[in-house]
Amino acid sequence: MIKLLVTGVWITAVALASVYFSIQSTNTKESAEPEADMFGGLETIRGEVTSIPVISDGAVQGYFLTRLSYTVDTDKSDLLTIPLQVLVIDELYSALVGEQLIDFPSLSKFNLEAFKVHIREALNARLGEMVFHDIIVEQIDFLSKSDIRSNMREGRFTMKAGEPIGQVDAAPEGASPGH
Repeated sequence: MIKLLVTGVWITAVALASVYFSIQSTNTKESAEPEADMFGGLETIRGEVTSIPVISDGAVQGYFLTRLSYTVDTDKSDLLTIPLQVLVIDELYSALVGEQLIDFPSLSKFNLEAFKVHIREALNARLGEMVFHDIIVEQIDFLSKSDIRSNMREGRFTMKAGEPIGQVDAAPEGASPGH
């Protein structure tokens, strides 16, 4: 009988000890280090190719072509009522046309990193929160009017003729009206 009682106490002690240690191991505090910006919680959105006219001396001098992608905080971006792409395009126009951030006659002085930081900070300042974490440049080009004209002359670019609007098809000469 005592053997049975000791065995019961032993099984109870082992069971309680195993439950205690399993609870202690699951309740260990994880490190409070924040995750890096490129890991978790952020979404990368690929932007569209944007063509922005470069206006100087009251005339269009060429076109600035860019495709930007951006990493955003999805929790905050989902709350916006304006699409993110619209905000980015508006900020590009503000920076390149309004503020003339880039001096197009001397593109050798163009600082790409400063351009990306300016766009990101302007967007976050406009929203009042850190929504945009990084701007990624996929494409950035400048086409002057002379570049566009030379491409058209060399046949690298062709204009497609559209359909005339409001004209009635005329029957060829000698054809009967029923044909």
